[in-house]
Amino acid sequence: MSAMTELVNIRKTRVRRTSKPSKAERREGRAAYLFLLPWMIGMLTLTIGPMLVSLYLSFTDYNLLQTPEWIGLDNFTRMLDDARLHNSFGVTFRFVFVSVPLQLIAALLLAVVLDRGLRGLAFYRSIFYLPSLLGGSVAIAVLWRQIFGIEGLVNQVLALLGIEGQGWVSSPDTALDTLVILSVWTFGAPMIIFLAGLRQIPTMYYEAASVDGAGRVRQFFRITLPLLTPIIFFNFVLQIIGAFQSFTQAYVVSNGSGGPADSTMFYTLYLYQMGFTNFDMGYASAMAWVLLVIIAMFTVVNFIASKFWVFYDD
Repeated sequence: MSAMTELVNIRKTRVRRTSKPSKAERREGRAAYLFLLPWMIGMLTLTIGPMLVSLYLSFTDYNLLQTPEWIGLDNFTRMLDDARLHNSFGVTFRFVFVSVPLQLIAALLLAVVLDRGLRGLAFYRSIFYLPSLLGGSVAIAVLWRQIFGIEGLVNQVLALLGIEGQGWVSSPDTALDTLVILSVWTFGAPMIIFLAGLRQIPTMYYEAASVDGAGRVRQFFRITLPLLTPIIFFNFVLQIIGAFQSFTQAYVVSNGSGGPADSTMFYTLYLYQMGFTNFDMGYASAMAWVLLVIIAMFTVVNFIASKFWVFYDD
């Protein structure tokens, strides 16, 4: 077959591809849109629609009972003088900046241990993943409040060691720490992702490093961490977003008050109080959009910073 004949065949193929779709192709396209229709309806009615409504309500004075009254930027300027709001920012940022790194470190270290080829790996992987499924539930939050209570399991263990315990969830100095521990305990999801990433690292790198005399610690910092940076970045972004949205644990542990002394007053919990306790839905909607902007800013910063520490194969 000559080169000219090949070019003619390629041109005919392109013409056929750019021609009008056949009846079978159109039928398949309609079937695809039909299957996508429930998702599209859900996206419009359950996500985009409420978002647009909340954006409108953020510029209004609305108490859920009367017609919204347009007040412009008053809800946003009001935030500048809201001391409890400022405190909730501080509590939330402390929670995010402490819990997320500790959770990722615990997940990564445990993934490295499980990657050694333990017997019954599937069993251990399931057991360690279980807290991620249950950690955000009301039942676990109630259990956590009991464990760190005055007569809880933690104080009972300390009593055996001759140490006098305290009400960990009832003290402003330690209440937030108990929520951090609960967040770190739910390391299962990032651990599974880390474990999958570790399985993708070629063993020849470790074999070559062993021949050169590199120990396990040096292999971890010179091989494992650099090749795992895309996975670390992925987990970091997801956990940052999730930590900013934490609500259930603080609500249950503090009985919805954010106490003691607003020490567990997460931003989302204060938003809930303003919207559904004080019926100030306009202000709560404005708070929700501020939270959206904050999460978006952190995500953008993470993506920009990733250029300096995330290494891809290419």
